[in-house]
Amino acid sequence: MRTTGLAVIVVAASVAAGCAGPGVAAPAPLSPAGGQAGAPASAAPDAPAADAAPATSKPSGVKGAVEGALAGLSMEEKVGQLFMPVLYGPASDTVSGENQARYGVGTPAKMIAKYRPGGVILFPWADNVKNVKQIVALTNGLQKASPEIPLLIGADQENGQVSRLAPLVTKLPGASTIGSTGDISLARKAAKVTGTELLALGINLDFAPVADVNINPRNPVIGPRAYGSDPQKVASMVAAAVSGFHDAGITATAKHFPGHGDTNVDSHTGLPVIQHSRSQWNKLDAPPFAAAIDKGVDAIMSAHVVMPKLDPSGDPATLSKPILTGLLRDKLGFDGVVSTDALDMAGVRKKYSDGEIAVRAIQAGVDLLLMPPDYPEAYQAVLAAVKSGKISDERLDQSVRRLLKLKADRGLLEKTPVADPAEATRVLRSAEHQKVAQLITARAR
Repeated sequence: MRTTGLAVIVVAASVAAGCAGPGVAAPAPLSPAGGQAGAPASAAPDAPAADAAPATSKPSGVKGAVEGALAGLSMEEKVGQLFMPVLYGPASDTVSGENQARYGVGTPAKMIAKYRPGGVILFPWADNVKNVKQIVALTNGLQKASPEIPLLIGADQENGQVSRLAPLVTKLPGASTIGSTGDISLARKAAKVTGTELLALGINLDFAPVADVNINPRNPVIGPRAYGSDPQKVASMVAAAVSGFHDAGITATAKHFPGHGDTNVDSHTGLPVIQHSRSQWNKLDAPPFAAAIDKGVDAIMSAHVVMPKLDPSGDPATLSKPILTGLLRDKLGFDGVVSTDALDMAGVRKKYSDGEIAVRAIQAGVDLLLMPPDYPEAYQAVLAAVKSGKISDERLDQSVRRLLKLKADRGLLEKTPVADPAEATRVLRSAEHQKVAQLITARAR
């Protein structure tokens, strides 16, 4: 169990695209772009340096798998691991004008072969979600297109207000309803149901649970997506949800750090400013994230919010080193994957170009760049920053190691996952899972 370093936090827990909004609209279509940057070459790795230690001292297990995978990646492929885009179409070989316009190739499989991204996120508006057999075929096809390093395949499945896989998955109540029961075991059961169903579809990462404390009644973007307004109650629910996702064998992501609960601006359309002092943040916003970290949460998503008393620069947390490195990594002790919220949101695009945003996010402490609106620009900007030394090789390897460790922890480096449509049909909306939904509804207050 990791220690938080926050003396004020007492977590009452026993046993926690990705977007800050209830329903992200599809990005405006792009016209086919000419002159796109060339594809990163898949370079053969240099021969490893001779090691004076005996062979038996070489890393084994997860560490060995991570180091072996890292050594086999070119610089271009390492940069690719930092990205999680949206790809368009219901199948990996579907030709889409959106893919052509955004990535210079027609199909999801060809985009993966070209850029070698670390992951992909699925959305109904990207034509990714039709039926159970289709999603299984899609996720299997995406994984087949990335044979060297399997993909993180993510979804924004919080349940309730944000349910990207509805109506295919069990209709579970949202976080506020679960919170109203006061029963943390139900938060764990709900997360296990969701994680089990996503994994059956070939989705191995959920951008949930929401760890925000909804202390502002005028909050237009969190509201019922949070477990409640009491920090300790939310912390216990988040911790239980993380355990539930892990019970299912799926990656959990606590969001939106350092806290999106006290806003009256939607970060999809504007840049929220939260005037919490450090002591207020310790008391109001930090406890659920500390609880998630104590439960070994795999990833934490940043918020596109400004907290001037935590970082006076005026940059949103997604681009803030004092917040993502100073607070999240150094103070709370988190060494998992830090993901941005969607980079096509207005809250992060106020001051910088799409390329500079990607570079600044990595410099701040981010590992995973989610949904950059101009993928070639963001990719080339990060690659150029690495080549120039603006982002050091060591810093790049830190992020790639974290991503590879997450994949290794979930068994992805051991073998490429293959979902089974018959198993998915059996698991999704099963009688057992429906009973969990009914139980939560019956106990809601």
